[in-house]
Amino acid sequence: MPDNERRAIERFSLELPGQISISDKGNEESINLLTKDICAGGAFFHTEQPLPIGTSVRIDLVLSLEKLKKLEGRKALIKVSGQVIRSDTQGMAICFNKDYQLTPLHEEDY
Repeated sequence: MPDNERRAIERFSLELPGQISISDKGNEESINLLTKDICAGGAFFHTEQPLPIGTSVRIDLVLSLEKLKKLEGRKALIKVSGQVIRSDTQGMAICFNKDYQLTPLHEEDY
């Protein structure tokens, strides 16, 4: 792998549903997008209308835990905040802040 493609944090090609919330002057807006890939430090989201670089966001991601035998059929909700750090014609990259919440979801939650 070329040096310019190495990352400090392993990135995974996962399409996870996410709700991105933006607060601007008291107005709250939410958009539902899918990740293209994700790592512990951030994610790239598919969108034809990326947010401006520097936009602060809150993100709710739903992670399926179906492959873990003892948690079969369950999902987890990941709540994280971050900032848009890059955008292009395919979407935008959001860098996650270190504070996050990981909460199990039960069937009645989804």
